[in-house]
Amino acid sequence: MSSIELTPSQKTILQELINLFRESESAVKGEDIAENVDRNPGTIRNQMQSLKALQLVEGVPGPKGGYKPTATAYDALKIQEMDQAADVPFRHKKELIEGANVQEIDLTSVHHPELCRAEIKLQGSIAEFEENDKISVGPTPLSRLLIEGKLEGKDDTNNSLILTIDNMAAPAGEENPSH
Repeated sequence: MSSIELTPSQKTILQELINLFRESESAVKGEDIAENVDRNPGTIRNQMQSLKALQLVEGVPGPKGGYKPTATAYDALKIQEMDQAADVPFRHKKELIEGANVQEIDLTSVHHPELCRAEIKLQGSIAEFEENDKISVGPTPLSRLLIEGKLEGKDDTNNSLILTIDNMAAPAGEENPSH
């Protein structure tokens, strides 16, 4: 199966549709997507037409209607339903967030060696997060890595949070990843 090329805008909208659908488990209204991604409902409707043509979205008619992602939508975004995702504790301002499934932790070292960053890819909505919020992720199931940091930015296209790492700990007796 060939991979579908989506524009960043389509990706963002599809990702938000999947997030909202996952939370409500019912058809999602275009207005709700528009609100969460800061776009005009008309724009969302136009994008949905093209996503329907690509068979990534199906329209649900009626008063409870809206849009639903198709199975292909998950493939298009390469959203792997990670069974282990829920096993990585994720805290936002010290509150444990239920259902913030951490999909991927990418330790992106930056041009400044003294700054260490991590990109945390989530399965839930990232709408609630704001700059400088305190975030901690981990310990991860395998490497038992625990990362604490501040939110530096969000990447809506990839549904991920960019953290500045304040503290990174692995269990004693193992090498700590060097900054």
